[in-house]
Amino acid sequence: MAGSLTPPPPQGLSWMRPTKLQKLLKKGPGQGSAAKTLSLCEDFIAYLRGECHLADNSVQAYRRDLTKFCEWAGSRRMSELQIGELSQFVSSLHDSGLAPASISRNIVAVRTFFKYLQLEGIVTDNPAELLGTQKSWQRMPKVLTQRQVDRFLAAPRKRDPFWQRDRAMLEVLYASGCRATETCTLRLHDLSLAERHIRCEGKGGKQRLVPIGQRAIDAIELYLSELRPKLQARGPKTTDVLFLSRTGRPLERIQLWRLVKQYALAAGVDSEISPHSLRHSFATHLLAGGADLRQVQEMLGHASIQTTQIYTHVDHSRLKRVHQQFHPRG
Repeated sequence: MAGSLTPPPPQGLSWMRPTKLQKLLKKGPGQGSAAKTLSLCEDFIAYLRGECHLADNSVQAYRRDLTKFCEWAGSRRMSELQIGELSQFVSSLHDSGLAPASISRNIVAVRTFFKYLQLEGIVTDNPAELLGTQKSWQRMPKVLTQRQVDRFLAAPRKRDPFWQRDRAMLEVLYASGCRATETCTLRLHDLSLAERHIRCEGKGGKQRLVPIGQRAIDAIELYLSELRPKLQARGPKTTDVLFLSRTGRPLERIQLWRLVKQYALAAGVDSEISPHSLRHSFATHLLAGGADLRQVQEMLGHASIQTTQIYTHVDHSRLKRVHQQFHPRG
């Protein structure tokens, strides 16, 4: 059964670039355990792409985490690893100063890797299942107040070279709760401004319709009429991506991240915020306004409502209202 579920690697350019994992594989001893582990990791990455159809960002996250694991594992045989040794790997992550959420992600990557090895008949048991994950909510997400959001969304001024695009982009982030990648990959045919919603493609290629408000619609229409045609003239004429860079090419996620930081500084808002902070603020403010948790889950594209429930802990104002309304001494 070994290798039966591993598809041939995709032929895209991103696959052809040598990764750190592949460089380690070249350096490893020809037939040694370390080289075999690295090869299994590459097979697993191909499996995630070809069989599981994970989004590229998710695959890259698995690759980074497994690179750490392979460096730690060295010449250890996967079939001989026990829970005690895997716990040492987790301890090494703690010692390196990783945040609890990052450690949890590394543990999930190792668990999933061992499940794949079980599926391929390479190991019999999955000792990684016994690893305890970090508490996911040890660190609450950064959330802006509604007043801070107003200042932040107004930060792009006419003196800024691409202010129409930047204002539309920030408005979309807050109005829809879309992730940074979802925002950067929005296409013109994903817009239904007359129906007041946009179509987002989330993790695993799952699509969802998200309503947007009039301010976001006005900002998008202004950008489409005044700036986007000029940007498109500088790049490939066939692109239908909504947000374009100064060269007319699709705006990349790292560029979006930098713009959020830039306008946070201009608005006098916490410099630690990121595009995801607007997603957190979107969900928290909806719940504060009385939205149903299931509806917020659907708009965010969360597979599990447990992920959405964090915002009930962040939104203290709603809890206070519930307490005042229903507690006999509220």
